[in-house]
Amino acid sequence: MPASPASETPYEVLGVDPSVTDDELRHAYRRLLRETHPDTGGSAARFHAVQVAWEHIGTPADRAIYDSGRQADSMAPDARSHGSAGAASSPFRPEGSSLKARSYGHPGGDERQHYLTLMREWVGRGVELKDPYDPALVRSAPREIRRWLAKAIAEEETARIVSTLGIGYTVWNNVAVARTGGNIDHIVLGPAGLFALQSHDWGGEVRLSKGELVGERIDDDEEPLHELAVNAKALGKSVGVRFTALVVVVPDGDLAVPFDQVERGRQSGSVVIRRSVLPQSLRNGVSGGERASVDRVFELRERLQSGIRFV
Repeated sequence: MPASPASETPYEVLGVDPSVTDDELRHAYRRLLRETHPDTGGSAARFHAVQVAWEHIGTPADRAIYDSGRQADSMAPDARSHGSAGAASSPFRPEGSSLKARSYGHPGGDERQHYLTLMREWVGRGVELKDPYDPALVRSAPREIRRWLAKAIAEEETARIVSTLGIGYTVWNNVAVARTGGNIDHIVLGPAGLFALQSHDWGGEVRLSKGELVGERIDDDEEPLHELAVNAKALGKSVGVRFTALVVVVPDGDLAVPFDQVERGRQSGSVVIRRSVLPQSLRNGVSGGERASVDRVFELRERLQSGIRFV
């Protein structure tokens, strides 16, 4: 299964509770094979997902391995130590180097706090929680809890990548927007302009539709681009700046194209982008965006530095 904590677990794909018997699991799998098969009007993608889920928990041995969390994935210690894209279960710490972009704030910190609070509540009062990032524990948690961890990891990974842009860039992470009560995950200032970024990981594919991001794992009442636009406008007014572009960053595998831009409507010019191509866009600028002069960069940095508050 995909490594993101927000992704559907094999049990969720098969529509069963983790406590079901092996026979019940087998019946659910066979039923879904029939329902999702393309020859009977099903979805090829869903049919494949059902098969992959069965590969992970289809036998008692595989199921025991999955339930124990022993299966290697991005939550495992070895992956975390190498900084893999789905890892970073320990909080983000920018590397100290004069060649790194100047970075302020704590990316993913507020989201991790929410995750830890909800995880402790879910486990139960009085129960010792030795490792809140234990893979087996994370997999067994409700999706609402896992999404907070996925969001934190997404922010940390974006911050890590943006930090490599160089000393000509300044980054503010987890910025509070007092007027709306919301926040902006990252504000990036450099020669190509001033960017407001929001990092997301819904654990599934997303796409632009009618000027907004949609996807199977995005809730119906979510409007990521609209929310970012509202927060960016409010912060811009309070600090006295105007953003060059608004950008939503997602894991590479969740977007069919490297980069997509809203062409018309209230979010016109907003961008959704794969994380790996983000540095190139921040260096070269977004289509239609205005580059900032050196003097303008210094002016904006002073305004932001004095006006920004963190979550």
